[in-house]
Amino acid sequence: MLAQVFIQAILDKLSSGYVVGTLVFLLIFLTAIFIKKAVVKLLGRKVQETSTKLDDVILKTLVRAIVPFGFLVGLMTAAYLFPLPANIRLISTKVLLSLTIVYASWSIADFLSELAEVYLSEMKSILPAKSIFTNLLKLGIIIIGILILLQTLGVSITPLLTTLGIGGLAVALALQDTLANLFAGLHLILSGIIREGNYVRIEEANMEGYVVDITWRNTVIKTISRNYIVVPNTRMASSILVNYYMPETEMSITVPVGVSYDSDLEKVERVTIEVAKEVMREVAGLTDEEMRPYPLIRYYEFGESSINFKAILKVKEFSQQYIVKHEFIKRLHKRFQDEGIEIPFPIRTIIMKRNQS
Repeated sequence: MLAQVFIQAILDKLSSGYVVGTLVFLLIFLTAIFIKKAVVKLLGRKVQETSTKLDDVILKTLVRAIVPFGFLVGLMTAAYLFPLPANIRLISTKVLLSLTIVYASWSIADFLSELAEVYLSEMKSILPAKSIFTNLLKLGIIIIGILILLQTLGVSITPLLTTLGIGGLAVALALQDTLANLFAGLHLILSGIIREGNYVRIEEANMEGYVVDITWRNTVIKTISRNYIVVPNTRMASSILVNYYMPETEMSITVPVGVSYDSDLEKVERVTIEVAKEVMREVAGLTDEEMRPYPLIRYYEFGESSINFKAILKVKEFSQQYIVKHEFIKRLHKRFQDEGIEIPFPIRTIIMKRNQS
């Protein structure tokens, strides 16, 4: 008789809403963990074998979202099963539903921004910068999520949208510098003036480097010394820019040289071209076909102590010019010494007349 009472008490406890709700929560949460491990095990290797990055983004989003969603769904289910007072149950379910909407909006925003980044990386010739578009996309999804959340909580969003429309003018005036930078950044990107990875120079500020990114406010430039220059987009859009990667990355460089008046200029030209071709082939990595019509030699001046000319060489991209000039000067100096071609020191003759008185 005592045993029956004890067993009945246990069954009563087990059948209570708190116990059932807790067990359901644990079941849903553990199922989410199991699904996550199963997805990683089944799809992980297959995703790595494919060439497209779309499945990588989908798998990454699923793995990241399954357990938190399982946790939130489990809590919402438990809240319905718990024998709570009606007002507390209503508040708890609304709070949990709000958290679910917020997390869902954030997950969707992350997924779409990563997906956009993947496709924008493949479309650099059309849309060369990624962060400004991905950030705007993420912001738009989050705003939509907030509006859905307010609607779910019973807050009418129609007056809010009207208020935002009226207040938009005041906000636009207060944020005119920020908005100007945003639209200037969009102009730079869509016009194709500069692209990520281009080497540019801002003439007025005498700043130059590789374009790292164009954000909603600034253009980030990385100098050859590996420092960052952050330039407001409005400054970039209104400045005189030299883009050394447009319309192509290959460019010509000039090295001024002077030889003695006693030099055989035909020999000087032949020797200089031979050295220039050697440097362009071995240092710049250009083939004979790619070199044409370079290198060139152009005499341009009878100087005070030398006949001056410019050696014009070709490099594949802007930063390569420094090592090419370095090697060309070293090799040309040695070759001139071997060939007996003189590079004269600057000489100035001063004639002084004596006073006859």
